Amino acid sequence: MATDTEVLVLGGGSTGCGIARDLAMRGLEVTLVERGNLTHGTTGRMHGLLHSGGRYAVSDQASARECIQEVDVLQDIAGHCIEMTGGLFVQRPEDSDEYFQKKLTGCRECDIPARVLSGAEARRIEPYLAKDVKRAIQVPDGAVDPFRLCVANAHDAERHGARIETHAEVVDLLREGDDIYGVTVRHDSGPGKRTHKTPGTTEDITADYVVNATGAWAGQIGAMADLEVAVRPSKGVMTIMNVRQVDTVINRCRPKGDADIIVPHETTAILGTTDEEVEDPDDYPEEQWEVDLMIATLAELVPILKEARTIRSFWGVRPLYEPPGTGTEDPTDITRDFFLLDHAERDGVGGMTSIVGGKLTTSRLMAEKISDHICDKLGHSASCDTADVPLPGSENLEALEDAMDEFGLRSPVARRSTQRLGSRSREVLQTTDPNPVICNCESVTRAEVQDAIAQSGSDLNAVRIRTRASMGNCQGGFCCQLLANELHPEYDEETARAAYDELFQERWKGERHALWGEQLSQAMLKYALHATTYNADGDPARTGTDVNFEAFDGGQTDTEAGPSGVVATDGGPRNRGGDQ
Repeated sequence: MATDTEVLVLGGGSTGCGIARDLAMRGLEVTLVERGNLTHGTTGRMHGLLHSGGRYAVSDQASARECIQEVDVLQDIAGHCIEMTGGLFVQRPEDSDEYFQKKLTGCRECDIPARVLSGAEARRIEPYLAKDVKRAIQVPDGAVDPFRLCVANAHDAERHGARIETHAEVVDLLREGDDIYGVTVRHDSGPGKRTHKTPGTTEDITADYVVNATGAWAGQIGAMADLEVAVRPSKGVMTIMNVRQVDTVINRCRPKGDADIIVPHETTAILGTTDEEVEDPDDYPEEQWEVDLMIATLAELVPILKEARTIRSFWGVRPLYEPPGTGTEDPTDITRDFFLLDHAERDGVGGMTSIVGGKLTTSRLMAEKISDHICDKLGHSASCDTADVPLPGSENLEALEDAMDEFGLRSPVARRSTQRLGSRSREVLQTTDPNPVICNCESVTRAEVQDAIAQSGSDLNAVRIRTRASMGNCQGGFCCQLLANELHPEYDEETARAAYDELFQERWKGERHALWGEQLSQAMLKYALHATTYNADGDPARTGTDVNFEAFDGGQTDTEAGPSGVVATDGGPRNRGGDQ
């Protein structure tokens, strides 16, 4: 049977993108499909911790050892995606001395560098730590940008010949007898996105082998071919603060529990997390009390959090896998290790393997293991190079200092650009055109935005994950319309307006659970700007549909205006979105 691709990867998260890169580098023909943008699932809804392994040093030492090994690898191949902040496991007076010693011993058993600090020493590193903190264990934790990491993997996969299809949802597995040979996808991408398929149309993609790397959705994919994949999705709530209250990852040194970590991430701090099993990874309640719990509990470690402004909250679903026969009642007891499920060996159904469990820190290793497995299945002889070959943007980080001089990159804006672009800085920033800042909160310039549009088309949420534009303090309040404006003249007004609406709604989705204090004022300001100035709520009085413009001109007063009371200036009121 003629096939469209040798290997079809389902899922565009950290694991799926890593698999696509690995297999493409080994010379196989690869297609990846993702129902939304890259990172649409769990990867785009994590707290950004690059695990030293310290969090698992007591409960899951196998995972801990994998983490510390992969941290070293990722620093070498993905340096522009990582900030090695360091981490502290902090002990409060009520926390167990016995557990503190177990954590320290576990770290050392797993070869995780660990040093005990007094409370005073810990506060010299992080001055906002509570004054009654007793002591801390210092470990090499870090922060990773999951969006940048996934995009870099996908980009490198494409450079090696892979096809990356976003907005292509798997709606069925193609199965003939005891063999799976592909999938049916439904396209939801209009003109200007990753494909030009008509939204709502379906397409069959056939393959020699299918990899189910859909994480928390792996069970739903398996069910399409009557295969059971025992994923137990676990919801975690996270809250983003307006600034970095800490510059080091802060962990609570106690057994498992909710609200026990603060991760400094880019210009913000992310508070996490809860752990609650849910039945459907797409349908679970969003509860205000979880956000309140996060702030109140973590303020015991960093009291200034009580006074800080929360800019948004979000929910992710961990893809926990429970091997048959374990019968674990508590999802927090399920291992964070990963598993390869060869459905031919396990279920008698050939053509597909599922990879489940794991975490972003070990995603490259997961991709290596399953790529070895697939090459063996297909009789393809090739070794893995992903631990040695830098990702795009990390090929030569040492050259950045020279580039900073060359481009005058001594301003904060320029420094942020080079942090995001890494060794691609010269390629993107070397332009003779004006290069103003489009997103002030994250210091994203026009050159970066245009580079992202060239990669992702008119999908501004895809531009967001590539640049961090709209992810700062104002959450797009002052830049959504400017980003949409950058689509002109390549895309028409209708496309630009739709892209603006989609981005604005995605930003609002995470803000609506943090509406108190100063953030409520910020939300009202954002509403005033977009609902009125850009008419984002589509009020007829501002679109001009109910205004009799013949009744007045630009020199009339409000009392001389038409029935709606709207006075036209420069030919009439502007529509939403501003000038396109």
